[in-house]
Amino acid sequence: MQATTLSFDNIHTHGELFTTLLRARRQSFIVRNNWDLPEADGMEYDQYDTPASRWVAVHHLGEVLAGIRLTPTTARCGIYSYMIRDAQRGLLDSIPSDLLDFEAPVAPHIWESSRVFVSQSVPAKMRMRVQANLMGEMISAARTMGATQILGLVPAVWSRWIGRLDLDAEPAGPVMEIDGVNTQVAMMNLASNLH
Repeated sequence: MQATTLSFDNIHTHGELFTTLLRARRQSFIVRNNWDLPEADGMEYDQYDTPASRWVAVHHLGEVLAGIRLTPTTARCGIYSYMIRDAQRGLLDSIPSDLLDFEAPVAPHIWESSRVFVSQSVPAKMRMRVQANLMGEMISAARTMGATQILGLVPAVWSRWIGRLDLDAEPAGPVMEIDGVNTQVAMMNLASNLH
């Protein structure tokens, strides 16, 4: 099992990993969760998949087991910035605007994680290992980019596995049902752990 951080600068050195990641996202979000998201050629994507973002993939033998997208809170593309902030600003119909307990930050040391998933094909006995690899690579990538905090809209069960992984995070908004999934914004502090 490997964990790889992709960017527009290195995407060409990893063969089909990026397209395989987008296909796994489609399987997780469009097929399994039945979310109404953009897709093309069997891949899910949106307006936040830009050169400003990074993508973390946990993969094994050509299969993507899990993934996360990281976007700086300073990102801009047309009217869009990052998903949580744009939802708060009322730009996204599918996410409530009251998802955060405070104004969405815009700071170089805070990055957003989004499109977090673990493939349904990952057996229960391997899920914790896959999640640990995913979080470890995400933290490493974020730190490389100067982040000390990560803000993410994640499944509301995050507190169950975040503690088992010895990570420091706190709720940053209410638990909400979005497209049939209980979700919540959480803020992860990177300074207090060494993963």
